[in-house]
Amino acid sequence: MIPSREVLLVEDNPGDVRLVREAFEATDGDHELHAVPTGEDALRFLERRAENGDEALPDLVLLDLNLPGTDGGAVLERIRESPELRRLPVIVLTSSEASGDVEACYRRAANAYLTKPIAPDDLVSMIRSVETFWFDHVRLPPQ
Repeated sequence: MIPSREVLLVEDNPGDVRLVREAFEATDGDHELHAVPTGEDALRFLERRAENGDEALPDLVLLDLNLPGTDGGAVLERIRESPELRRLPVIVLTSSEASGDVEACYRRAANAYLTKPIAPDDLVSMIRSVETFWFDHVRLPPQ
């Protein structure tokens, strides 16, 4: 049996949280989706998990760029600067198609940059692809 996968979604738009949650529910995988609305909340969640040996870090972080307070770029930077967090796979999932945003995220060592599709069916397809690639094919170093 495949163990449940944990995903941290950092997204301030409740509608997008609902759509991503529904997209994961539409796949065949077993997931636990944690959603937080701010960059500060994401960093607290991850740092608490890193300090607490009883709770593992999530298997994947889906990170929006445009967040209130600490934006997604700063969150990504802080993750990559932390010895406990730097190996986390982080996928930027945002509405921005700006080439400067794409470049800045890869410069900060994002594992991938995805633009949110408008159609819900396209989002389900994208999440299914993310799930298959990151959970079935990618081999990551131990945390």
